[in-house]
Amino acid sequence: MKNNDHAHRVVDRVAFGLIVTSDKVFRGEKEDKITPMVSELIEQKGYHLVYKAITPNVFEEILEETRKALENSDVVLVTGGTGLSSKDLVVRVVDYFNGIEIPGFGELFRMLSWNEVGARAWISRAKAKAVDNKVLFALPGSPSAVKLALEKLILPVIAHILWELRH
Repeated sequence: MKNNDHAHRVVDRVAFGLIVTSDKVFRGEKEDKITPMVSELIEQKGYHLVYKAITPNVFEEILEETRKALENSDVVLVTGGTGLSSKDLVVRVVDYFNGIEIPGFGELFRMLSWNEVGARAWISRAKAKAVDNKVLFALPGSPSAVKLALEKLILPVIAHILWELRH
């Protein structure tokens, strides 16, 4: 078997969960632009958004929604809260779960972000972790950052990653 043959081992179905973390979106003061975009991008690949929630920047609420999403999904995206502010809680939530760190995701995300935001890219703490044969992502709250992560990093390989975790 050639090395590239290995990449064709994929799962047939991928169910996504999405947690949008934003005080303003939660209170209805700002439109949620992430959920419709994520839904459209994953459906174009033949995947499904089976769980979605909007939470305020409250650790316990983000954690609870992330638990629910992991129960119902193969892949969970938690957006907002990857910066350095005391309100940036998403990375702490992802770190709460035991699993396998996937450092390459954050490294490549920051590299690709360089083209859009310049030196501010290295401030992002975006990350990924395998948790119980599922994948959990901490993503920035910017729709353009979520789109970049999905299109360039997550969607091209997620079915193979899930196959790897389950075999």
